[in-house]
Amino acid sequence: MVRAAGSEQVLGVFPPKPNAIEELFGTPKVVIGVIHLPPLPGSPHYEGTSLDEISVFAIEEARAYLEGGCHGLIVENHWDIPFLKPGEHGYETAAAMAVVTDRVRHALPANAGGRLGVSILSNAAECSIASAWSGGAGFVRVNQWANAYVANEGIIEGQSAHATRYRSRIGAGPVKVFADVHVKHGSHSIVADRTLAEQTEDAEFFGADVLIATGSRTGDAAALDEVEGIAANTTLPVVIGSGITAGNVGGLLPACDGVIVASSVKENGRWWGRVDTAKVRELTAAAVKAGVVLP
Repeated sequence: MVRAAGSEQVLGVFPPKPNAIEELFGTPKVVIGVIHLPPLPGSPHYEGTSLDEISVFAIEEARAYLEGGCHGLIVENHWDIPFLKPGEHGYETAAAMAVVTDRVRHALPANAGGRLGVSILSNAAECSIASAWSGGAGFVRVNQWANAYVANEGIIEGQSAHATRYRSRIGAGPVKVFADVHVKHGSHSIVADRTLAEQTEDAEFFGADVLIATGSRTGDAAALDEVEGIAANTTLPVVIGSGITAGNVGGLLPACDGVIVASSVKENGRWWGRVDTAKVRELTAAAVKAGVVLP
């Protein structure tokens, strides 16, 4: 399977669908920042912080990313470590994520909800869809969409079959799915007999809208050959989901349709730091040189 060239369309496992990156963001290449929320109710590190306080934090992070030139944002429960498996998350997680997402959306420029996404770890596709739809977000990130992996949480199976049916059942069809082809923080031994091309096709065949290439863990960059291998075997947009820095974004962006950033633009260079707008500007300036048009 290859991308369309000129006016020709080469079909893969599905007929090509509209480009979700262009639909959501109105531009062909994007930079998306991740808001790593403080611990939420029900998680081990939660100490009673109100959703008002958590929402203020999220809005401040959102503005720092947008002022630095990012096109969109993902709201993520990264402080809810250690993460639960799919289907184990409580109602409190879905509710808290929906409330915070909605408040971030209302703090953004008008009609910017489509540029906002939700990621509930680990791999909580249905919970993410519920929060995104309730909070007015346009997409979700799902780390294991197809196939199975041995991850930090144990054996994690792809969520596409249940998630797509759940999305349909609640009328959340407009919510797009950004799906990792390989996974972070996990062993690929279960799928080692399947090529990167086959796993790319699996994710597209099971209904993803955007594919994500990642490194082995948070903050690790995806290898260029991995990005190019995914892009060569799908008609879907491809974004890089980890390890993006001001130093490497220029070399990686020509091979894909966007990047997701977080750790490298934090004040301390780690996921738990605060977003530094100056670092975001440095990264987006490098992205501009690689063909990105800032919002």
